Amino acid sequence: MQYRSLEDCLIDLEKNGQLVRIKEEVDPYLEMASIHLRVYEAGGPALLFENVKGTKFRAASNIFGTLERSKFLFRDTFSLVQQIIELRNDPIKAIKHPFKNLQAGLAAWKSLPRKNPSSRPILFEEIKISDLPLIHHWSKDGGAFITLPQVYTEDIDAPGIMKSNLGMYRVQLNGNEYELNKEIGLHYQLHRGIGVHQTKANKKGLPLKVSCFIGGPPAHSLAAVMPLPEGVSEINFAGLIGGRRFNYFYEEGFCISADADFVITGEIYPEENKPEGPFGDHLGYYSLQHPFPLMRVHKVYARKNAIWPFTVVGRPPQEDTSFGHLIHDLTGNAIPQEINGLKEVHAVDAAGVHPLLLAIGSERYTPYSPTKQPAELLTIANHILGTGQLSLAKFLFITADDSKQLSTHRVSEFLQYVLERIDLTRDVHFYTNTTIDTLDYSGTSLNSGSKVVFAAYGEKKRDLCTVIPEALKSLNGFSNPQLAIPGVIALQTDPFSTYDTAKKEVSSLNEQVPTPDLPTGQAGSRLPTCVLIILCDDASFTAADLRNFVWVTFTRCNPSHDIYGIGEFSIHKHWGCTGPLVIDARIKPHHAPPVLLDPAVEKKVDRIFEKGGSLYQITMT
Repeated sequence: MQYRSLEDCLIDLEKNGQLVRIKEEVDPYLEMASIHLRVYEAGGPALLFENVKGTKFRAASNIFGTLERSKFLFRDTFSLVQQIIELRNDPIKAIKHPFKNLQAGLAAWKSLPRKNPSSRPILFEEIKISDLPLIHHWSKDGGAFITLPQVYTEDIDAPGIMKSNLGMYRVQLNGNEYELNKEIGLHYQLHRGIGVHQTKANKKGLPLKVSCFIGGPPAHSLAAVMPLPEGVSEINFAGLIGGRRFNYFYEEGFCISADADFVITGEIYPEENKPEGPFGDHLGYYSLQHPFPLMRVHKVYARKNAIWPFTVVGRPPQEDTSFGHLIHDLTGNAIPQEINGLKEVHAVDAAGVHPLLLAIGSERYTPYSPTKQPAELLTIANHILGTGQLSLAKFLFITADDSKQLSTHRVSEFLQYVLERIDLTRDVHFYTNTTIDTLDYSGTSLNSGSKVVFAAYGEKKRDLCTVIPEALKSLNGFSNPQLAIPGVIALQTDPFSTYDTAKKEVSSLNEQVPTPDLPTGQAGSRLPTCVLIILCDDASFTAADLRNFVWVTFTRCNPSHDIYGIGEFSIHKHWGCTGPLVIDARIKPHHAPPVLLDPAVEKKVDRIFEKGGSLYQITMT
């Protein structure tokens, strides 16, 4: 469908039984987010809030709530965009099959933006920030946020839409030290195009002009989160996936999306920051308050009967998970095509995306050698950690699969495959004092921490335990051993206090495992079938299911500080261990708190789901 507006999209969803209108008055303070979270978890429809307290504007959420609905929105263009991406990866196909690929060439024309369209509905009225639906998502949030913005900036050295950046960076509308209606906060993380634009503007001592588009055709939102290669325009992609050219014009020096529901224009001045946050984010914890760029508001526009789109992020999976799945289905093998030898890669959503990355590569360096061990895999791992947002990965598990049966998307099976083959004296590689995801508070400071690569290849070395080893059932200082997945045991212990104490605790664990040492450098294990021990605050919760296991283990660990080993050693700056690897996944004092629902708010919104409420027909799970 070539949607001209967000309302076109919502009407189409309603006609196809995929949207429910909520007619009751709903408070934007926590209630709307609570309703959204329940409906998303139930796999429910998109929502249109028709009576939002404190504003005349309607609001919509859960538009991309399932992969099926997301694909439905782009049903007329999805396969064509897949074809175009495939042609980019293999341009020879276009030459071999010119008539088959003619449609792709014609579609590419629609990707070109249209300047100065005859209709400019966005200029229907000028409003203020305080007129908007000020949605407060989590109880400890610093204020109201825009969670589905399309933040537009241009390169000050090469102005114009073709060199622009369109990204989805959260925007804080009120709270903290912001002067209402005059200032808003703009949060963006590492490896974002807007950072390049602001750096250039700062060097010239000039303000960066920013336009925040909200709403419009769903293609515009997808374009804003699409991880496109540098130099490929998000604006062009919006036209391509939407089947309709991106309409824009300039007003008082600011680029304006003609088809958006709302546009906020303003400027970021060099060295002007204010505290932004906290904000309940997609790792399942709050990102805390830090200085981020201050945007001085110029003007705010709204189209007639504008609709405010929003989503709620928190412990995954949430609606943004569908974005990730949609992008994966669209791009297919695009990333492996960019990295020689890489066959498959998967950022695990349940672990918060960046904390855990799984990859399958090739191992072709020494086919003449009878010993199979990682070689090319290490080269590929370095390339992965130097590529775009993949570089934010904290834990990277990489292997090669000669049988071609393994998949990174079968997470438990993949991890077991690696654990069956890893040589813990050789195959653990640390990157210390390096950059990590802005939202990850396991490190030493904002954007700073460590990474680790587990590169395993070769014949199966061991059978993994499927029951709890006797040696782990009666340890002093450790309790409630639980099997998380084969080969992985969660152990409960006292709350974390200091790193000095943690070292003593692990030393105690080391002393209590009653098996002989192996010679340094020799592959093996004190507990042959237990490869990984997770120290945690609640072993039953951690081991309850795969989702809990990957969330607790990989979001709460700083590899350089929190990885230990039974029989660990260091030789010529290489670290290894002769026994099981130990990951301290307890909550640390410097960690951000997890996001939690407010029981009082949950009770208030029950009315929407009880008999007579707008969502009574939705079965909650």
